[in-house]
Amino acid sequence: MTKQSKLFYFIPYSLWLIFFVATPLLLIFYQSFFTVEGQFTLANYQTYFESGTYLRMTVNSVWYAFLITILTLLISYPTAYLLNKTKHKQLWLLLIILPTWINLLLKAYAFIGIFSINGSVNDFLMFIGIGRQQILFTDVSFLLVATYIEIPFMILPIFNALEELNPSYERASRDLGANGLDTFRRVVFPLTLNGVKSGIQAVFIPSLSLFMLTRLIGGNRVITLGTAIEQHFLVTQDWGMGSTIGVVLIVAMLLIMVLTGEKKKKERRRK
Repeated sequence: MTKQSKLFYFIPYSLWLIFFVATPLLLIFYQSFFTVEGQFTLANYQTYFESGTYLRMTVNSVWYAFLITILTLLISYPTAYLLNKTKHKQLWLLLIILPTWINLLLKAYAFIGIFSINGSVNDFLMFIGIGRQQILFTDVSFLLVATYIEIPFMILPIFNALEELNPSYERASRDLGANGLDTFRRVVFPLTLNGVKSGIQAVFIPSLSLFMLTRLIGGNRVITLGTAIEQHFLVTQDWGMGSTIGVVLIVAMLLIMVLTGEKKKKERRRK
């Protein structure tokens, strides 16, 4: 590739990063130092770190993101492992990824119908004699829907890591006397850990800032930082405080990326 062709691809890529990534982040950081009246202040950060309400929201955001990530991982890894062993695995993978093409709002409203008092889940509970239950607007319904939505983003990197794994490693492990569990624990899982880390990034980071599902499925019983940002920007019009919470979320996301990307950096250094 010539220098001119490299420059041809580099310029639009750089402009995209500057205008649609760096500039919005700088604007959020800049806005976090202003009050509603437009006066420069550090009070937004002081209010955030001294307020028990915001700290509880932070803990809730991290806790629910952690639960969603764990549930997604527990479902996705076995699914990706079995999927990698089946015939026509690319077709099955496409069917799993297909729901991501549907708008999130449409999926949320679909689950409102499924979990409502007169929905199909409660109809099934009535049929087996349990009776109708309040499923919608609970923590359980929020976790179930969020997990369902995030599953494809966890399966895809794990599936790719498993597909890149050399099958001779598993055969060598069994030839040396290891059973299936030991082979998975000592060979397969460690060698696909980068895929797990990529999946954690793809799930945990968006789960920190969920606000649509907390409102539609959780019924505002689940309060996270994403909900607080929405309220400050759209209801109270306190863009400074909303930007301050956004800066905290960005820092948390960067920390997650650093923690889950450490092994990749070491491998690059070795290479």
